[in-house]
Order: sequence, then C-alpha cells, then structure tokens
Amino acid sequence: MTQRLKLTAACLLLILGAFALPSSAQQTNEPPLQPFSPAPYRVGERLTYNVSFSNFISAAHVELLVASRGRFYGREGIQLRGHVETSGVVSAALLAINNDYTTYVDPATGLPFHSEQKIREASRIAEAFADFNQPAETVAGTSKRHGEVTGTCDYLAAIYRLRALPLSNGATYSMVVRNENRNYQIETRVTGREMIKSNVGSFNAIVSQVRIKDESAGDSYALKAYFSDDQRHMPLLIIARARAGEIQIELAGAAFVAPPSASPTPTPAPTPAAPSQSPVAVPSAPTTEETEPEDLPFKVGEQLNYQIFLPNIPAPVAMATFQVRARSKYFDHQGLWFTVNAQTTNALQKLFVASDSISSYVDAKSLLPFRTELTLNEGRHRFVSKLTINQDYGTATTENGERIEIPIGTHDYLSFFYVVRTFNLSPLKRNAISILVNNKPKTLFISALKRENVQIGSQTIPAIQISLTTDDVQGDKFQIRGWISDDRRRLPLRLTAVTELGPVRADLAIIPVTSQ
Repeated sequence: MTQRLKLTAACLLLILGAFALPSSAQQTNEPPLQPFSPAPYRVGERLTYNVSFSNFISAAHVELLVASRGRFYGREGIQLRGHVETSGVVSAALLAINNDYTTYVDPATGLPFHSEQKIREASRIAEAFADFNQPAETVAGTSKRHGEVTGTCDYLAAIYRLRALPLSNGATYSMVVRNENRNYQIETRVTGREMIKSNVGSFNAIVSQVRIKDESAGDSYALKAYFSDDQRHMPLLIIARARAGEIQIELAGAAFVAPPSASPTPTPAPTPAAPSQSPVAVPSAPTTEETEPEDLPFKVGEQLNYQIFLPNIPAPVAMATFQVRARSKYFDHQGLWFTVNAQTTNALQKLFVASDSISSYVDAKSLLPFRTELTLNEGRHRFVSKLTINQDYGTATTENGERIEIPIGTHDYLSFFYVVRTFNLSPLKRNAISILVNNKPKTLFISALKRENVQIGSQTIPAIQISLTTDDVQGDKFQIRGWISDDRRRLPLRLTAVTELGPVRADLAIIPVTSQ
C-alpha cells in the first residue's frame, strides 16, 4: 500500500512535468527544427492548481511561478519556482507532501543550469542541489537531428520547456525521463482542439494524450492533458489514472504578480529587458498585477486543519481543512478563492461516511461572495449547489435560474469564517452580518464575550471567546461558541456546538507560529 501511495505521489509530480523531462526528446511528425517560444517565461506569471484524487475533492494544490530574470550563478537566467503540497485527510492520513522546487534556466533554450529542491514528506526532510552541464551543441533546445530536443531537464524546467514547443496538431513527442534512478519512456501525442471550462474561464484548448512507462517496474500510466491554445500554452486540465485512483489537476488561478524588488538568489543583477515578442494574453485570464490587502489577518496560501470530536470517542471523528487558495480572476471578477473540505475518519465511518466541500469566491476587498459552490456526500445522499451572487442588486441565482432575494452584503458559510477574523472583537463588542443558510438569508450576531486562555493540545493560547446567534426565535439553539486567537492573525482556535449527536468540538490541529 505504501509503495502505491509513493507511486501516486510520483504521478502527481509527473503529471505536471515529468512527461516533458527529456534527457532526449524527439518529435516524429514535425519539421526538423522546433521553434522556442519565450511566451511561457514571462516574469510574474503564477499558476495555481487544485488536485483531486479518487474520492478526495481537494487532495493537494500545486503552484508554478516565473519568479525573476537576472544573473544567477554567474550567468543570465530565469528563476522558476514550484510548490506541491497535499492537504486535508490525504496529508494527515495517507501521504504528507510539502515540497518546494527552484530551477534556473537559460532564457534562450529553457534548459536548466542549476536546481534546488526542498523535500518534506512525512518524517523525511531533505534538500538537494544539482548543476546541469548542457551539451555544447544545444541551441534553442533543439538539435539538427530531426527536431530532437537536446539537454537534460528537471521537473520544473520541463513543464515550461514543453509549453515553449509548438504543440502542433498531430505531432508526437517521444522522450526518456530520468528520475530518482528510474527511467520513464514517455510519448506525448497532440490529438486535437476543444473548448473547456475552468474556474478561471473558458479556453480553446490543445488536447494531448500522454503515456508514461516505468521501465524498472514494468508499469505504465496514461494521462490526458489540456493546454491553452495560444502562445502561453498554460496547462489547464490534466487527468491521470493510477492504481490508487484517478487524479485530476485543474487550473484554479492565473495571475501576474509583481516581482520582488530585490532577488534573494545568488549574484543578483538588474533585470534585463523582457523579450521583444510579447505573449498573447488569454482574455479570460487576469492580466494585471496582483496585490494583496496588507491589513487582512490571512494571506494566500494559509491552510488551517481542524480535528472534530464527539463525546465518548477519544479519536477525531472528522477532519476539516480551510484554505485561502489564490487571488485571481474568477467568473469575470477579481477575487480570492476560499475552500473547506471535511471528511469523516475511521472512528466514525462504520456509522456514518461523509465528504463535503465548499468553495467561495469573494471580492478581495469586501470579502463578500460572488460565487458559492457546495458539494455534500453524506452516506448515499449527494447534494450539489452552485449560486451566483450579485451583491449590487441583492440577488442569488441557482443553476436552475431560481432567484433568491438577499440583503446586500450577504455572506455564505465560508466567507463568514474569514470575514469574522477582520472584525473588532473587543469584549462586549457585537457585530452582525447577513448569512445565507439553506438558501434563506438570516441575521447572524457575533458577540465578543471575554478574553481567556484556551488549551489546544499542549499549548495555552490567549483567546477571545465569541458567541454566534441568529435572529430566530431560538437564536441560541445550538449554543455555538468560538475562540479566536488574541493576536493580529485572529486564528479560529476552537468551535463548539450542541447538536443532535451531542456536544461537538472542532480544534485547530496545528498552530502556525507565524502567519502563512
């Protein structure tokens, strides 16, 4: 089982990059020389992805960033960064991955000359560094031998090197991949074009089929990959079928972020002029620089994991993961993407099985939602709801076209979790918001009761106790209480309520020592 999980983790990385990792790569149906496009290497491009695995709707997230361009290790280069991290139950119970990759590539060829990896997998922590001595004949990453891509890539450089190829219809690319002393025979075939929809927008996409063969194990994996049909060739959707289940990697955000004022990498120098050929912008993808409000108590990338307890059951009966995914353009709005995923654990699954998720897309300044997606899988019951919210007109519209009248400024279940952290929570202070509950607006009162210390695991943390009540006749029916950290991060530390199953408690599992 452990080996299968490791193979699944390897596939997670291979999906986005390994099929483009040529120690040698040959295009069989193209003209002899393949052009090299600088479009994917535009400094500031950040792509974020949500990864689903088997029955886990949000198993991991991936981030790719063209960080900077300048002089590194004594030569001109482009710095690429990648991050892969599992989340929720997958991270806690199956496979914990939190890896960072940094690669420096030649601007003329896209081939790497130095790479760094920080591997954090369960109890294993390691760092690796590599220098690449590319063949002298390498020019623009191609040789004269029937369009062969020469030189060696790592995971990160390979993703961008593939994007820089023409990806012409009907072309087939064969390559050999070397990873952790294993050889992978890989064939990528461009099969056609089609329109696909994602959270970022609708795209004309290049469709390709990829087959990865592990020579040492005799296994093979099939992938289907979609790239934007423009000069940038953004990976939009990748589908793989491993033995442990299906993996889907879907573009969740695309933005251009402002490069840092000073590069932390060795021997920095002033950034030279960008390539004269500008990439073609995708209309539905954001084209403005991304800036985050500095006064928010949370930042993009924050992940909070909670354990949920019931009386007389010592082990957690469920786990929930809250994440601030990305800031980008969603559904024609600039906003932030929040997610929460909750699943029952083995302690309860003999009685009840649930796997729920909520996505909330909110305005980056007001934190008011403009799109809410809810998926509930509880036993044999499955419920899916998608709401489009117009805060200017006070309406929420279902997928079936049903209009719900709501007060302007109404929150959903998830946006509330984050906006309450921005409130003035001085003791005896009372705040009120409108919240949509079962497609009906209600007034929710957030009352700061008192300051007190709360014990979370082995830590004693100063907190502010709050109560959550509604404008119903029995407004405090569920006796919902929360404890928010008494610092600038305003971390929700604990939540308690009284339900039909008895008292329920949710505790923050890991206390971040610094803001993420």
